[in-house]
Amino acid sequence: MSDCVFCRIVRKEIPAQILLETEEVLAFKDINPVAPRHILLIPKKHISSVMDPQLPTSPQLTAELFSAIQQLMAEAKDGFRVVINRGAHAGESVPHLHLHLLSGRELAWPPG
Repeated sequence: MSDCVFCRIVRKEIPAQILLETEEVLAFKDINPVAPRHILLIPKKHISSVMDPQLPTSPQLTAELFSAIQQLMAEAKDGFRVVINRGAHAGESVPHLHLHLLSGRELAWPPG
């Protein structure tokens, strides 16, 4: 799946407002935000979803994802939400593992 939109962003073939980059993770602003602050965090390596069998064998990736959340949201004093969608029925539109970081307004619960 090296032609997926997120893989192309990782390779800098498609522009993105990159906020953080590590060895394994890229974070950038969502182009269709649902909150004032809407950041996408993706692994640079193509992993299809949270259910991908290669994910549990990547402890460094998991650590970098959570470290990136901490770095990016350190000043989000009003709180934030982390969302992972899996599959079309859950709203996933790109089959590449990605986390949504949402903040900047009150986030209703339950969502929707």
